[in-house]
This record gives sequence, C-alpha cells and structure tokens, in this order.
Amino acid sequence: MSNRKILEVKNLTTEFRTDEGLVRAVNGISFDINRGETIGIVGESGSGKSVTSLSIMRLIPDPPGKITTGSITYFGKGGEPVDLLSISEKKMRSFRGNEISMIFQEPMTSLNPVFTCGSQVMEAIMLHQKLNKEQATKITLEMFEKVQLPTPDRILKAYPHQLSGGQKQRVMIAMAMSCNPGILIADEPTTALDVTVQDTILDLMNHLRSELDSSIIFITHDLGVIAEIADKVLVMYKGSIVEQGNVLDIFQNPQHPYTKGLLACRPPLGKRLSKLPTVGDFMKEENGKIIELQSSVKDMIESVLVSQEETDKRRELLLQKTPVLEVRNLKTYFTSKKNFFGKPLDYVKAVDDVTFDVYPGETLGLVGESGCGKTTLGRTILQLVPAMEGEVIFEGRNILDLRPDELTDLRKHMQIIFQDPYSSLNPRMTIGGAIMEPMTVHGIYANEKERKDKVVELLEKVNLSGVHYNRYPHEFSGGQRQRICIARALSLNPKFIICDESVSALDVSVQAQVLNLLINLREEFGFTYIFISHDLSVVKFMSDRMIVMNEGKIEELGPSDEIYNNPKQAYTQKLIKAIPKGEIADIKREMERRNAMKKGPEINA
Repeated sequence: MSNRKILEVKNLTTEFRTDEGLVRAVNGISFDINRGETIGIVGESGSGKSVTSLSIMRLIPDPPGKITTGSITYFGKGGEPVDLLSISEKKMRSFRGNEISMIFQEPMTSLNPVFTCGSQVMEAIMLHQKLNKEQATKITLEMFEKVQLPTPDRILKAYPHQLSGGQKQRVMIAMAMSCNPGILIADEPTTALDVTVQDTILDLMNHLRSELDSSIIFITHDLGVIAEIADKVLVMYKGSIVEQGNVLDIFQNPQHPYTKGLLACRPPLGKRLSKLPTVGDFMKEENGKIIELQSSVKDMIESVLVSQEETDKRRELLLQKTPVLEVRNLKTYFTSKKNFFGKPLDYVKAVDDVTFDVYPGETLGLVGESGCGKTTLGRTILQLVPAMEGEVIFEGRNILDLRPDELTDLRKHMQIIFQDPYSSLNPRMTIGGAIMEPMTVHGIYANEKERKDKVVELLEKVNLSGVHYNRYPHEFSGGQRQRICIARALSLNPKFIICDESVSALDVSVQAQVLNLLINLREEFGFTYIFISHDLSVVKFMSDRMIVMNEGKIEELGPSDEIYNNPKQAYTQKLIKAIPKGEIADIKREMERRNAMKKGPEINA
C-alpha cells in the first residue's frame, strides 16, 4: 500500500438547526485516509457516520444543515491538495462522481426507475470523461463485467425494478467506479442484502480497490462487516470519534466501552448464550460523562454462556410435547405465465411440498436467501397468502379448512411481527390506539379503561412506558417502533408468533435488545416462535431448531448448533461460509489475504 495521503479531515463540525435547537451531528472529528486503503466508520444510527460522508461530498442541505468548522483536503492523482470546503459548488460538481464517488444504502431509491440501468451509468461517464455515447456504452459494459453482473447486455437495457437487490447494488458500484475515483464512499451498502450477496459485494469491492488503487470509506453499524473489508476503523458515538486504529488492534484490544459493547452484541457463532450483551452492559451516561460498567468483553460473554448439555436438555424436553403446529406437504404457487384466455401456463413454486412440526415453547428458525420462500411460508401458515394444497394443523385443527369467522377467532392465538415496523403501523393512529385496536376487535377485557391499563402494562413489558401512549409512530426510533409492534402482537395473549425478519433493519446493538426481549417474553409467557431471517447468526442464537430453505424446499432441518457445526448440504455450507465471522483468527487471515492481493501487482511490475 502506498503511504501517500489521499484525504485529510481536520476538526470537522457539522450542525443542524431544529425546532429543539442546534444539533451537532459531527463534533470536531479528524482522520486521514491513504491511497489504496479502506477505512471503516462504525456506529449506531445517529452516531454521525452518514453525516460525515455527506460532509465530505458537500451534500449537506443548507438549511437546515451547515459545516461550521474544519477542513477537508483531497489530494488528487497528481498529489496537489484541494480544500473541498473552500472551492465553488461548480468546481465541487467536477469532483463528485469523478474523484470521489458514493454508493448509498438503498439502491432502489438511488437509481431512477424511469431510465435503464445502462443509461444511468453512461450519463455519469459522458458527463465526467467527456466521451460519446458509443464510448460510454463500451465502458459501461466493461464495468458490468467487472462487477460480475450476469448478461451485461441485458442489464444495460433493463430497468431497476427488473433486477434483484444484489444486482441493483452492483449497478450502483459500477456507476460509482466508472470514472476510476480516488475515493469510494460506501454508506451501508450491504445492510439490506443476504449474507451470500453481502459476501460477494465485499469481495468485489476489495478486488476493485486493488485493481484501481482506490481508497474506500466503508460505513456500517456492523463490526463483523468491518472486519471483512477495513484496514483501519473509526468508532463514532454521538458525533465524535471515540476510538480509532488498526482493525486487528480494535478487535483484539478495544479501549472504549462503546466499542466493547458493539463487539459484544453481535450473536457469536461458536457459542450459545442465554442473552446477548448490549452497549448498556458496558457503559452509561451521567451528566454528559460516560461511566464504564464492564471492562472485559470476554468476561461479559462468559457470564452468559450456556453449556451444550443445557441446550440439549431444553430441546429434548420440547420435543417430548405434542406439536402445537403441524405443516404437511404445504404448497404455495404463484402464476408466472398465462395464455391468451388467462389460463395459468407456468408457476413460481414459492413453497414446494414443505413438511415440519413446531413444539410448544420452541423457537424454530427459518433461514435462507431472499426469494427462497421463507416469508411466503410464514404468511401461508397464517393464511395471509392462500395455499395451493397441503395441511396446516394448529392445535389439532386444519387452518386451511376453517370458515372465515373461525379463522378470525383463531387469529387471537396466532400473530405476526413484520420486518418494517413503520409500514405496519398506521401513521395517523397513536401507538396506544394501535395496540388497543386488536383487543377491541376481539372483545378482550370488559371496558376501555381495562384495555388502556393493559396497553400501559404491555408498553412497560417492552421497555417503553405509559407516557408514550398518545405519541405517534414517527416520534419513535426504529428499535422503539419494533417494540411497539411486539407489544401489539402480545395484546391478544397469543400462543404462537411468527417473527418475519423483525430485526434485520435494526442496528446490531438495538437488534440485541429486541432479541433479548423476545427471549424474555418466551420464557415468561411460554410463546412458540417461528423466527424468519436471512442472517444465520441471528437465527442460530434465537432458535432451538433450524430450517434452511432454498427455492421453496427444505434443504436441512435439525438442531441449530448441529446444522452450524456440521452442515450436510452444499447450500447450507455456502450460507455459513458467507457470514462475517469477526473472530481474531479470521481477521488475521483476511488481512494476510488482502496484503497478498496488494503485493501482487507490485511483484508483477
């Protein structure tokens, strides 16, 4: 790696004017990045990491935001320094996309739905490199090949809605890299992706960095992902950098309690824990000062370790009971092609002859890539999606044979927590009203006062309080909204709950809190869960047994630890291999591999 500096950020402060006063989103931070280096910026939502990236790109909207102090110096390909904060907006536009590019978290909102993917990449090339359409088309096809998109000719003419999430993200990477930028800023580019797609994207970015000698600023809330890609790490908390250093040093010997909390709250793969540590186990704030509560990540994890004997004993006791749910030869097909008269000619087999049991008090994990059928299976069990054939037997009754009024009555006992809490809450209804509504519909409790008392009790149960009763969904964070959805699911005292990707959009620290809450509620009320996720590490932590799904079928079913330690199917092995490990030995191996990649071109030269 060249030691020549490519970016120098000094004493950067970015503020926003709000109704509550001035908010300092970035608070006097300083860091450097060298050519060919990847620096990871990690922290929870609100830590200032995305505002830092937008400040570098000078994309802070004014009003309400403003960069109030500091300098951002970019050293171009010739080494000449340019202060990005002092140049004109017209000059800055020549840097954006050309010298410094950015990949945003959600590719669907970053790509224009009315233009083809090819035309959007070609536009950037023609603008910055002053090339004609034919030349831009050639470069675009080459970039699509570099980012390993299948059939580049087809994708050149395809619209964003015709591509998968992973393919759209690769188009964004192709666009960002098309002008060979000196710096690529990647803002949470893999958060919404499956672990296998995420793994491919991380490999791709490492490869492009090596090939084009670019530098990367990689922003995420997940230290496991940082371990896979970064050379150096900046840990941000409330707008400040609380710790920075070599990735191996940060993982081996974290100094700040916030860093320790972030490291500890990721579900470990090689261990079984009774609960996940959280940031709150390591620190608290009093009068603006951080007080450390726990100094050792290792000691904290060891205090919540569960032995294999305890795990096996719990599972054996569960499997001795009569199943609460029996799924037999379930099929859910969607019509993909019809003839002129509307007769179906072909189907997508979303759920294809699936059979399994769920036992009272058990958490059955359901894992697989996007499109494998896991969400459709969950919704078919609850009859939110109609089945083509098969049986779903809940407490001895086949749900598929029930009349509509019988099914409505049964819904008291079977609930679902959806992935996106914001879209599953009515924005015009207070959260108290949203939690009370199912009680009113089903006639639970004698009057409104009793129902309101129950709502307050449920809010306290999910670590909120009665003062939140009259607030609206937009007044809460993502993690709080998910707790509200959990409280709503609990309002009918259900026996069985399906959690459909219910933590995948949350920060790892908030995710740990929600997972702990679900486990505590299971122990207190004896709930039975089907826990759906594309993240195998989360499923392994939560579940007693696990189903691995692929293309509508069950690949593997068995104890979670057994499937992780001894996967029998190649598909399961691929899922496990793609999980960001974050263990010290894994980081050392990854750094050695990356160093070898960097040395390769120099040896050939």
